[in-house]
Amino acid sequence: MEPDLNALAVFVLVAEERSFRAAADRLGVTRSAVSQTVRRLEEGMGIALVLRTTRSVSLTEAGERLFAEIAPAVADMRAAVDRTEALKGRPRGRLRLAVSSIADRFLAGPFLAAFAGKHPEVDLDITVTDDTFDIVAEGYDAGVRLGEVIEQDMIAVPVAGDERQLAVCAPSYRDRFGVPSHPADLASHACIGWRPAPGVAPYRWEFAENGKEFSVAVAPRFTTNDMALMIKLAIAGAGITFGMEESFRPAIARGDLVPILEEFCPFFAGFYLYYPGRRNLAPKLRALIEHLQQHRASPGGVVTPARPA
Repeated sequence: MEPDLNALAVFVLVAEERSFRAAADRLGVTRSAVSQTVRRLEEGMGIALVLRTTRSVSLTEAGERLFAEIAPAVADMRAAVDRTEALKGRPRGRLRLAVSSIADRFLAGPFLAAFAGKHPEVDLDITVTDDTFDIVAEGYDAGVRLGEVIEQDMIAVPVAGDERQLAVCAPSYRDRFGVPSHPADLASHACIGWRPAPGVAPYRWEFAENGKEFSVAVAPRFTTNDMALMIKLAIAGAGITFGMEESFRPAIARGDLVPILEEFCPFFAGFYLYYPGRRNLAPKLRALIEHLQQHRASPGGVVTPARPA
């Protein structure tokens, strides 16, 4: 027989509710209409699916088997309808984001302000953090991190092009103490280091030479978890510091800082907006993704291929 998809969907509701009346209420029809639909399904299949009594509804062995096999498909169809209907919904509600503290381009005021202006019914709740955690378990809609540390089961959209880390110092420091010719020489220089939290070892500075990556455990004279303070100290001539080129770019453009050891600082995949691969993407998150893509395609943006999930 040609399957009656509508009758199968009604049967699944009856099986879920174990009640013709409850299934009828969900459908907005009469109890009799539901009962007749299920009876026609049974007649067409030539087998009883439901055991009816005056006080309860249960499934026959055939009914249990049919329900187990088609319920997932019916659930998928319902979800497909919900996803389609969601496309017409306006972006609204609270959008929770966990963003790396050094994702300067994403955190730039104009980018986020422009998004808020386009979508006044979306409230942005942004946690700036360098902690590593499961954004889904913690209730975030999306996050922004370096591509190399994003879980492979996430969907990732590039925020900008490739990035690199740089060692920098003030011209005054360079003129007084000179600069290292190799990262190994950093041991004899005053360094300004970063650590994520108290009691955690300072971040090892990462370089590459002849295609091979290596790190240097500097002994910082200053250690902090605040990039802004690192930049201020470096500009003041307190020492050499290390971080994302994007963070240093304004000070370099002004001449307050100069890059050093550039030949040991390769480019790598930059920051990505990432989120779980849900089929039904909330309009508020979809709006942020579209805003990001439009921003990157604008004259001031950097266009690179999207990273595969």
